[in-house]
Amino acid sequence: MAPKLMKLIAKASVFLGLMALCVNSRAADGSSLKPPAGARVAIVVFEDLECPSCANAYPKIWDAAHAHSIPVLLRDFPLGPKHPWSLKAAVWARFFDTQSEKMGIEFRGYIFGNQNSINPSNLRQYVQKFADTNHVALPFAEDPGEKLLAKVNADHALGDKIGVNQTPTIFVVSNKEAVELVQFEQLNQIIEDVQKRAGPPPAVPKAPAAKKKKTG
Repeated sequence: MAPKLMKLIAKASVFLGLMALCVNSRAADGSSLKPPAGARVAIVVFEDLECPSCANAYPKIWDAAHAHSIPVLLRDFPLGPKHPWSLKAAVWARFFDTQSEKMGIEFRGYIFGNQNSINPSNLRQYVQKFADTNHVALPFAEDPGEKLLAKVNADHALGDKIGVNQTPTIFVVSNKEAVELVQFEQLNQIIEDVQKRAGPPPAVPKAPAAKKKKTG
C-alpha cells in the first residue's frame, strides 16, 4: 500500500476515533427530567450565560416553545474557570427570577445579547443598566445568605448527575420520555414527535350541572 494512502487511512482512523469520543461525551440521561405540573411536554435547557452557542440557541428555543405552546425550564450550568463571569451572571439571573419569571427570562436574553462586551469587571454595570431599565432596585449585597447561589449549584449538580458536560444541552421531555437534541434544526420535529407520543391532554372534568329547584 502506498505510504500516502496509509497516512490518509491513519488520519481517518484518528478522526473517527475522536468523533466516537465526542458522541460518547454528549450522552446524557434525561430520563429523570419531567415537564412541570399541568404540561405534557417541555423543553429543558442546561445553559451557561457566557457560552456563545447558548446565546445563539436562546431565541430559537423560545421561538419553538411559543410555536408549540410548551414551557421552557432553564437550568444553570456555568462551565467554571473557562467562563469567569458566568456563575455570577447566573446568580443575578436568579435574582431577577425573584422579581418575575418574565424578567428572569428577559435578563438572560439581555446578557446573551451583550455577551461579547461583558467581562468580569463590567458585569455589574450591565446588571445595573438592566435593573434601571426595569425599575428594579439592586440589593447592596449580591446574594445574602447565598440562597440564589444554592439554586444555581442545585441545577449544576443535577446536570452532573445526568451526565451533562457541555452547553447548551437541550432535552424535549414528557412524562414518558426525554429526547436529547443533537442537531438544532431538528428541534421543532422532535417537539412534535414527543407531543404525539405523549398522547392527548387529560380531559378537564365537567362541573356538575346545577340541580333545578322544585316548584310547587
